[in-house]
Amino acid sequence: MKKEEIKEFSDKELKDRLETAEKEYLQTKINHSISPLDNPAKITLDRRMIARMKTELRARELNIK
Repeated sequence: MKKEEIKEFSDKELKDRLETAEKEYLQTKINHSISPLDNPAKITLDRRMIARMKTELRARELNIK
């Protein structure tokens, strides 16, 4: 998902996707600690996607004020 795609989401949809992504990220980290993943770079990609979503939410919050 790219920044342009993230900007198209509504606030509620973005928050829902963020919550889902955080749960998946934590589960991926737990699974990786138990048995190595085929693609450990997925952890980094997930973390960066979560950061992009949080950044967009914060930008929207600052624009409202």
